[in-house]
Amino acid sequence: MTQTGKQATAEFDAPPLRRLRYFHGQMLGARDFQREQEYHREKLKLRMRCLLGYGVVCGLHVEPVPQDDDCAPGGDEHTTAAGESVPAEESAAEPEHTRHRAKVRITPGLAVDCDGNEVVVRGGCVIDLWKALPPDERDTDTVWVGIRYAERPVEATRAVYNDGCADTSDCEFGWTEECYKVCVTGCEPPVDERCDTCCSRCEHKTLWLARIDSADRHEPVRQDRIHMNVRRPFGRHLPTVITGINWIHGHTYTVDEAKALLGTQDEDAGLVVRFSSDVRTDTLRPGVVELQVIEGGSGRNASTWYMGGTFAEPDAECGEFTQEFRYRQTTRETLQDGDRVMITVRAAFILDRCCRPVDGTHVGGRVPSIDADTDASAARAGCDLPPSGIGPWTSGTGAGGDVFESWFFVKEH
Repeated sequence: MTQTGKQATAEFDAPPLRRLRYFHGQMLGARDFQREQEYHREKLKLRMRCLLGYGVVCGLHVEPVPQDDDCAPGGDEHTTAAGESVPAEESAAEPEHTRHRAKVRITPGLAVDCDGNEVVVRGGCVIDLWKALPPDERDTDTVWVGIRYAERPVEATRAVYNDGCADTSDCEFGWTEECYKVCVTGCEPPVDERCDTCCSRCEHKTLWLARIDSADRHEPVRQDRIHMNVRRPFGRHLPTVITGINWIHGHTYTVDEAKALLGTQDEDAGLVVRFSSDVRTDTLRPGVVELQVIEGGSGRNASTWYMGGTFAEPDAECGEFTQEFRYRQTTRETLQDGDRVMITVRAAFILDRCCRPVDGTHVGGRVPSIDADTDASAARAGCDLPPSGIGPWTSGTGAGGDVFESWFFVKEH
């Protein structure tokens, strides 16, 4: 192997790919066929994680189990974090006084871990959170639920010929079943912050599906305490998206409320945009955000003018990166009854830690307000959740870049 080849192997975390070469009169043993299987499996895994990525492909939602539903019809047998096999219906046989009620169900679905292994949950399963938690982590009321790829040998078979080094022939398992392991922890899991998920394998093989807040072992889990936005959607990288704004899209504000929102007279106010992860502060340049006013009123309208503004200086501790910015009006133009303020954020020019553009398409105008008390989106009918079924809404379509557009209206009183 050349020096260049050695360097490539050292940098690219993949095993040597050697396939079996057949020839007439060749003697083959079990190890040869095992290595041939490994060759094809490693090729498939390499292609999966490098060309397509990893994460949750479909399903695998975490749902509360009703108090009177202690078994999951059609549930799979799965493996707990401790390693033992637990049927989903086992909890039905527990005595009433010892039965834990903090249980959730993982629905059927498919995922791919960061090594390229396919994790299939066929019939779903029910998890007793406190049984699955490690003993030293049971003093918490916040738990995370995830799954990871596992294997187990099945179908014991007696060998026809004895091993050359053995006195008698032993039973060997003839097949390997690909299954999954349920993981529950009370410690916040690490986040995969790699920019390139192809050339290096991640250290954390668990795919986390949900965070459950205020979990009580003796009380059923409530739906509003299950947060599934911790899961990673399937793809080569996790795009940075806009997760919140401090105004209500399409809302109508009074002139005074609009001035307070835009920071016309208050240097500490302004429009706030929040991101799912860090963005580079040096990409927040003039022209990235634009405020345009479309005049309304009872007379001639539809004239437009641009409102001057600037980015507020980020906090000193933000340094090179920040997870939100504030943009305020710096000119003294006044708004009038019937005006519409158009807010444009050119997300393609805002770069994240990996120098990728923010995925900024404002799909359906559904990005929520940062202040939940003033969020009027719940009053609008339909599409409370994105197509994935995992909320809340964010910007983005998966393509990256594009323009985030929003607006609000102004009235006199």
